Amino acid sequence: MRTILYVFAFICLLSCQRSISESDLTKLNGYWEISEVEFADGTTKEYTANTTIDFIEIAGFKGFRKKVQPTLEGTYYANDDTESFLILQKEDSFEFHYKNNLSEWNEMLTALTDNTFSVVNKEGITYHYKRYEPININE
Repeated sequence: MRTILYVFAFICLLSCQRSISESDLTKLNGYWEISEVEFADGTTKEYTANTTIDFIEIAGFKGFRKKVQPTLEGTYYANDDTESFLILQKEDSFEFHYKNNLSEWNEMLTALTDNTFSVVNKEGITYHYKRYEPININE
């Protein structure tokens, strides 16, 4: 009886997870910083401070990611390097497909809220991001 209860609770938890819709993808627009990495072996690495953050812009199923460095005045330093990507819908999930002159890779979007998102790559490494909140010393 107890086993059945555990199985039922597990199924309820899985069914309560909110799936990501196409309209949710616009939540990715903006500045993001990595908060934690989960490796395939279960170990994690937390990031408490970041010298670079990601700027993501999406329009439809196309987008780009750019590394920028925030300043204490609330501005950003950026170079011309960007990683363009396509978003591919696979059944009820979304996958980022990156391709440049040197490499090609995919990341599956596993979670998305207004202030967080997570992606996992083919090596099983999960990257957790949180929305970047600038520090302004002029306030």
